[in-house]
Amino acid sequence: MSATTAGVGVAMLEAFSDAWNRHDIDGLMRFMSDDCVFQTAAGPDACGTRHVGRDAVRKAFAAAWEAVPDAQWRNGRHFVHGDHGTSMWTFTGTASDGSRIEVDGIDVFEFRDGKISLKNVFRKARPNLPAAAR
Repeated sequence: MSATTAGVGVAMLEAFSDAWNRHDIDGLMRFMSDDCVFQTAAGPDACGTRHVGRDAVRKAFAAAWEAVPDAQWRNGRHFVHGDHGTSMWTFTGTASDGSRIEVDGIDVFEFRDGKISLKNVFRKARPNLPAAAR
């Protein structure tokens, strides 16, 4: 295993997912590189919205729980191969208007030096879901 992928494996992605479900921002950020990038599922650009650097990523991660306070990523299935990995999940929660959200998605990761350098999110589009779920 190269220095680039040392310490990266399915157990790391499971722990990262667990931190999301605990709404543990400090726990999440321990997995992220100093120059991390987070690309959301929706936004004005082809990549969604791109957040660059620890401060911007931290703020964007926390915004998920602000929009959907009971957010959970269930049924996680994780895969790592070299410098890349995926986590497939079902996102559930309640939007601010009280509507329930349930949508499948996948995170595509890039790793560097044992940390997540890119988290790129893709979600299924469902008609009539509140904006928080898109």
